[in-house]
Amino acid sequence: MIIDLRQFVDAEQPYWQELESMLGMLETDPAWRLVRHERAEGQEPPADYLAAQIEQVRRLHYLYERASADLARLDTFCAQPQLRTHVEALVARAYAVIHVTAAPRRRVRPVHWFFNTFPQTFRKHANAFWLSLTVSLAAALIGALLTAIDTEGKPTILPFSHLRGDPRDRVKHEEQQVQNPFAGHKTEAAGMYMTHNTRVSINTMALGITWGVGTIVMLFYNGLILGSVTLDYFRAGEGTFLVGWLLPHGSIELPAIFLAGQAGLVLGRAVIGWGDRHRLSARLKSVAPDLVTLIIGVAVMLVWAGLIEAFISQYHWPVLPYWAKITFGCIELTGLVLLLGFAGRSDAGDADG
Repeated sequence: MIIDLRQFVDAEQPYWQELESMLGMLETDPAWRLVRHERAEGQEPPADYLAAQIEQVRRLHYLYERASADLARLDTFCAQPQLRTHVEALVARAYAVIHVTAAPRRRVRPVHWFFNTFPQTFRKHANAFWLSLTVSLAAALIGALLTAIDTEGKPTILPFSHLRGDPRDRVKHEEQQVQNPFAGHKTEAAGMYMTHNTRVSINTMALGITWGVGTIVMLFYNGLILGSVTLDYFRAGEGTFLVGWLLPHGSIELPAIFLAGQAGLVLGRAVIGWGDRHRLSARLKSVAPDLVTLIIGVAVMLVWAGLIEAFISQYHWPVLPYWAKITFGCIELTGLVLLLGFAGRSDAGDADG
């Protein structure tokens, strides 16, 4: 029992105030440090700096334990309920900080995410991407062979009516149009491309839950169409038109589909659990952040591709020279390769394996 409450409060008040000050700083900025040290990038902090940090943590823990002991002593005293409530709240706040009962607040840094987290995650699962690309290219080759062997079977392979006719007729029609066919509603067309392609990509990833089989089927189907269309136009002598038409948006759109396939294969591997004895729920939880990163990256890519397809790809010679469209597409593809292959490598959190 406390004999002299006033004397007790006078003795303990400085410790409570010190604890409250530290908690206020930590709650405002979780990255706050009492002892600061400016150092060059990659330079290890000095030993005395680390020692000071450890001492700071010990001090926080000591103040927490002292306040907890004070609260226990106040429980034996009937008076001053406001004082007891104050110390109780202080102990609760200290417990939350020390034991991290609340999720840490994270700053939203979209630029850092796009140029670091996204490419790092891509490289972390690079093998899945190469498998996705291989399946698509193999399907494209099969589609081209089927079209070469059976010309009359083209309507069976191609789902879109504007691709089933003679490529020469389509090119002639397109080049006679001075205006973009989406003139007046380009934004609507861009939105349509974005939503359709994003839906296909999400389905491609989500079908990874079928042990990856559904993802492979989606990749194979898209590759089949690409191969059939490519052979059809090149065989008709309209390869330049095809490349000029597809490359501006396709240099981003097609890799986005391959990345969606990559995410689906990562999901499929987690479901199968090769070489991983963890439970299914644990495996899915471990890959979930990477899947979210990949599919959001795919969505960003498809937003850009949709805008390009609606505002640039639909213009043909003589309005827009094919060499200009092809050059633009090559620049986009080069930028994408540099982004996914090299961006974020200097970051300490590079996931490249």
